[in-house]
Amino acid sequence: MNEGDEGFLRPRFEILGEDSLVPDDNLVRPAPDRFTHELVRAEPYFYRPGEAPAGHLPAGAPVVLLTEDDGAGRCRVVDGRGLSVEVASDSLRRLPEP
Repeated sequence: MNEGDEGFLRPRFEILGEDSLVPDDNLVRPAPDRFTHELVRAEPYFYRPGEAPAGHLPAGAPVVLLTEDDGAGRCRVVDGRGLSVEVASDSLRRLPEP
């Protein structure tokens, strides 16, 4: 930590690289407010097939199913923040109709 002018300790800042940004193609605006499925377990998500996981969605996260299983056990969903990602198809449970 850095000591500030008035006796406060301030954290060191760090400039994040371009790889820390969510690609524009993976954002849906406005974000959905109605959902079709939820995650039954915490699940890594991917921006594109074949890439390393970009993060994790928590168990119970509500999502909208955009594309069905691609034959490789993956599907595309959008969460409540508007994040459009791929997750394992078997991690989803359909929500009851309203």
